[in-house]
Parts: sequence; C-alpha cells; structure tokens
Amino acid sequence: MLNENKNDTDVKERTNKNAKTRKQPRYQVVLWDDNEHTYQYVMRMMLELFGHTEERGYAVAKQVDENGQAVCLTTTREHAELKKDQIHAFGADRHITRCVGSMWCTIEPVV
Repeated sequence: MLNENKNDTDVKERTNKNAKTRKQPRYQVVLWDDNEHTYQYVMRMMLELFGHTEERGYAVAKQVDENGQAVCLTTTREHAELKKDQIHAFGADRHITRCVGSMWCTIEPVV
C-alpha cells in the first residue's frame, strides 16, 4: 500500500514539472499628443505614475511631441488598465491656462 501512494505522488510530480506555464498577453500603454500639455507635465506624470527617470520622462515627452504618440509601458492587461486610468485622472497641466484636463492614452495588445 505504501508503494501505491508513492507512485501516485511520482506521477503528480512529473505532471507538474511537465506542465508549461502560460505567459499573460502583453499590452502597451500608449500616450497620445494633444498640444495642450507641456514637457514638464509629461515628465512629472512619467515620474509619479511610472517611476521613470527624468531622462526617460523627457524621452517619452519628446516622442509624443514628435510622433504624436509614445509607449509608456508594456505590461499585463490589468496593470495597463490601471495605468490608463491613472493617466486619465492625472489632471490638467498647471503651466497652460487653456488646459482643461488630463492627457489621453489607450492600451493596445502587443503583436
């Protein structure tokens, strides 16, 4: 009877070792240009929400300005949705009086 239990355990261990872990699909948080936010605003947002350095924040701001969009982060869908919500709630740019709200972003699957 002891051997039967041992065989069951061996089979379970081998099955668990052979099982492949599935990776979660990746999503990009894409920030869109709107000409109503300054580089300082984008840099502060990248620092506060993403923990990016000033250099990385400047690079994102420059890319948004020059290309109309920039990828802020690549992560899981749940985390990307959280970051999208945080960007949308970040508020207006205090350096531009005509600015009435946050920047716009979307999440897109990585292909």
